[in-house]
Amino acid sequence: MNEIFRTHVDAMEPSFKALLEMVPISGSRLPSDIPLRGIYLFSDGDPHLYVGRSTRIRKRLQAHCRPSSGHNSATFAFRIARQNTGILEATYSKKGSRAELEKDSVFGRAFQDAKTRVRAMDIRYIEENDPMRQAILEMYVALSLATPYNDFDN
Repeated sequence: MNEIFRTHVDAMEPSFKALLEMVPISGSRLPSDIPLRGIYLFSDGDPHLYVGRSTRIRKRLQAHCRPSSGHNSATFAFRIARQNTGILEATYSKKGSRAELEKDSVFGRAFQDAKTRVRAMDIRYIEENDPMRQAILEMYVALSLATPYNDFDN
């Protein structure tokens, strides 16, 4: 293994442990002292469900949790709504697009319900300012916890 990469990976465990040891907060009450850059973790009780990274954690968490957020902002809730409705495949035409799904009465309701659920979840975060380490840490946490809503598909 490349030694530079190994050095980065070997440094992930302390950050991973610190993330899990954080007393969780709720999306409805975000503290003002959230670090600017790093990763965040959504959990629903014991199961850890989704990990993300951001250069503006507070704003990103607000976007995930805001009732008015759309499909491009509340991506985690959108994934939950897909799972709950069984509409799992992305389409690349207007019919069945994310914007169209959001307008659909059944999917739209599932999306709103998912945003409510996400807002009530436990949230943990940890500061990581280096973009390379942030990306590696996001994957490290997602793989270590087997978070079901992370797929890293582009």
